[in-house]
Amino acid sequence: MPPISPSVPARASRRDRALRAAAAQGLLDPAQSPVAAFVDLAGIGETARALRAAWPPELDVLHAFAAKANPLVPVLAALRGHGLGCEVSSPGELAQARAAGFTPERLVLDSPVKTRAELAAALADGIAVNIDNFEELARVDALVAGGSAAARVGVRLNPQVGLGSIEAMSTAGRTTKFGVALDDPGNRERLLAAYLDRPWLRWVHVHVGSQGVPLELNAAGVGAAVAFAREVNRHRPGQVVGIDVGGGLPVDVAHGPDTADAAESPTFADHVAVLRACVPDLFDGSFRIVTEYGRSVMARNGFLAARVEYTKTSGGRRIALTHAGAQVAARTAYAPESWPLRVLAYDADGRPSAARPEPQDVAGPCCFSGDLLAKERLLPRLAEGDLVVVPDTGAYYFSAPYHYNSLPMPPVYGFETADDAADEGTVRFTLLRAAETVDEVVARSGGALLESS
Repeated sequence: MPPISPSVPARASRRDRALRAAAAQGLLDPAQSPVAAFVDLAGIGETARALRAAWPPELDVLHAFAAKANPLVPVLAALRGHGLGCEVSSPGELAQARAAGFTPERLVLDSPVKTRAELAAALADGIAVNIDNFEELARVDALVAGGSAAARVGVRLNPQVGLGSIEAMSTAGRTTKFGVALDDPGNRERLLAAYLDRPWLRWVHVHVGSQGVPLELNAAGVGAAVAFAREVNRHRPGQVVGIDVGGGLPVDVAHGPDTADAAESPTFADHVAVLRACVPDLFDGSFRIVTEYGRSVMARNGFLAARVEYTKTSGGRRIALTHAGAQVAARTAYAPESWPLRVLAYDADGRPSAARPEPQDVAGPCCFSGDLLAKERLLPRLAEGDLVVVPDTGAYYFSAPYHYNSLPMPPVYGFETADDAADEGTVRFTLLRAAETVDEVVARSGGALLESS
């Protein structure tokens, strides 16, 4: 049986039905919530099943969702309910994961700047720890000597296999800040000696990057990690028991037309196929495996929707001014070539717009000229009150707001629809994060301190 793959048309149908229901139920009321975000709860389940199905069932694999991609606690709880673990990179993400119900054996801690307190707490609780550098290894030495457990500890390698098309998202360049640079003079020998001196170092971690990183480049990094683990085990058989392969699946958010023959590309199965071809030793049963997929789990399962507040023409170009901009899509506003997004046009009732297409800018509310979701994009002519939808934003967009202009964070709703796509009945919404109030904006900017003085 081929691996399960989420249906793009089904997801698009659920999205459109949810948008119509949100408009009808006032969730996009121009006076109350002119911008909101939505999470496809059924889509999360589909994606989790596709991820698990892509990996051979005979292997011991923990799929630890990268919390940075979407740390909303209800989202993390939903992922936990579908059998995933969680990879965290800060005290805040760890607290969010714990609030979502993850137990220590399902958690992995990564970060290049862990404090002694973070390390001590993680080791004491039995959370997996990936050590970033030799100085951090010395700290863990002291903690282990002091009695802290070291059941799942490894070192992150930088295999230095090269960069993808987005340098900021690539983590295996020659001077990348993460991990021990394996090809730097003397480092491989020093790291091998470190493992042989510490029988409790039983894992190896690598992450080459995701967005902009070809699957073959990712596999080259994983291959370097497996080769190093084999080298350790030749000296001390059975010491390294697991490989944390990181993430590594990019998402093509610039494309993905909502048509009957649309397909996800690349898929989790594509990633596994490339790994099988390039790193067959990963699949021979010698190692337990951890993955850290983030964007590829959540991106397709969320969308933003915003009302058009005004339209204008400037220099002959039409501009639609909306309430969704850099505060929810900072990467797209600042680096549109690397982070393009699709924009879809709907009427005020949430139905696909039938207006005549023409080139338009779709702009946000922030006070700088680059606050654009799309530039000269051919779209149905937008008018005041219409809705724009930005699909594929379930990762790194509304879950990681940018507080430019002190704009409040928008509400986030999970949604579920009836099984019958023709059923226009009730769409059930669940509030995942309440809209931030202006009083809360004042409080997070220090206003409460002034009031109490």
